[in-house]
Amino acid sequence: MAQPKYLSGDVAAINEFIDKFDVFLFDCDGVLWSGDHVFEGVVETLELLRSRGKKTVFVTNNSTKSRPEYKEKFEGLGIPADEDEIFGSAYSSAIYISRILKLAPPKNKVFVVGEAGIEKELTTENIPFIGGTDPSFRRDITLEDFNGLADGSLLDPEVGCVLVGLDWHINYLKLSHAYQYLRRGAVFLATNVDSTFPMNHNFFPGAGSISVPLVHMTGQEPVALGKPSQAMMDAIEGKFHLDRARTCMVGDRLNTDIKFGIEGRLGGTLAVLTGVSKKEDWEAADAVAVPSFYVDRLSDLRAAAQ
Repeated sequence: MAQPKYLSGDVAAINEFIDKFDVFLFDCDGVLWSGDHVFEGVVETLELLRSRGKKTVFVTNNSTKSRPEYKEKFEGLGIPADEDEIFGSAYSSAIYISRILKLAPPKNKVFVVGEAGIEKELTTENIPFIGGTDPSFRRDITLEDFNGLADGSLLDPEVGCVLVGLDWHINYLKLSHAYQYLRRGAVFLATNVDSTFPMNHNFFPGAGSISVPLVHMTGQEPVALGKPSQAMMDAIEGKFHLDRARTCMVGDRLNTDIKFGIEGRLGGTLAVLTGVSKKEDWEAADAVAVPSFYVDRLSDLRAAAQ
């Protein structure tokens, strides 16, 4: 398998790379920032690309924030971005449920394992839901809960789907409800299946770590609606009317970002070394994906302005 071209420090190669594409899809965590720390030179790099007429789209698997909340985060970190440029896994999930899954009453309610970002995006698509941030699910399980879940009296008969994302308050009670709904035939969806996510220059359990217990319990794999799901790529293409051959995916993870771009038949993929995957990962014989290009950090593209 061909190895990626290293761009850092090569002005001619960077300019050639930028000229190949009209649209850049950016992962956020591990590419633009880690937690609330913006990587040096990111704002200037985005400004450079936009000044050359490039379209920038921010594609994130983090489901804890809605698009308006992400816009606030961008602004708070000093990164100019329009809400229309942001495409998150919570939004992708809501679009999938409302426009593709089209759950019909009376089984049209979603049981959410996740945070407010999912709830807000479901609300924008007029999708009824329970669970999520409801305080009544943020507690220890009781004997009464076991009894009510076992006989079904605690379950909402209108739930037809279980949607699992990153949940800061995951517990036995939520998993038990989700499992019982899945046992009764609910559709199993996940905002994404990332095993970890980068935060504060370290790594923490990702949304995939929340859904794995349910996979183990049921033997089912969820339909994942974040990267590398091509359902997400199709939705992005439909929204932005992009030419895939003139589009580049920029990310830090081989198994989500880079795989997303390759399976989506994009014109190229760019890996950055500020997040999860490292050079040795794509040099391995069993590499899950190999990028077309790589840089040490996104800001290395600023050399094109020299």
